[in-house]
Amino acid sequence: MLDGEPNVLLGPFSAPGARATPWASALAVLAEAEVFWLSTVRPDGRPHVTPLLAAWSLGRMCFTTGHQERKARNLERNPRCVLTTGTNALTGVDVVIEGSAYPVDERSEREVAATDFERKYGPHLTSPEGTWYGLGEAVIGGDVRLYRIEPAVGFAFGKLPTSSETRYTWPSR
Repeated sequence: MLDGEPNVLLGPFSAPGARATPWASALAVLAEAEVFWLSTVRPDGRPHVTPLLAAWSLGRMCFTTGHQERKARNLERNPRCVLTTGTNALTGVDVVIEGSAYPVDERSEREVAATDFERKYGPHLTSPEGTWYGLGEAVIGGDVRLYRIEPAVGFAFGKLPTSSETRYTWPSR
């Protein structure tokens, strides 16, 4: 969990009678989602968006990338990013986390994160036939970069049958 629970506010673009999405419900969406979209900023200011795996670990959203991939090079220069996930449908809840991503350097923290990723994605990471087999070992060994997002603000967008916009802000750390 983050250092403190976020403040939760129902946004102005919500339907009459809508209710704010509790943070616990947003966390459940993050836990269940398999694919996330990471938006970063290129050196020339253009956006860069890419799908990736992500997991709630170390009290934050975490993701991995190769050291020389575009998103890693973008984050070295500008750590601000947006991580999104959702249903890709007109029902359900979409979640957005805006913040800054920083590399996780401590081996003990990388070990915890690798375990969390393997628990979430199972055979995709742990079976020799899995698409990302060996990712856990690569995270622990530092062969891929592990990032943790320090959130600035988050949103949950509830869709049909009642649309809602929930804003999450965290107390200063």
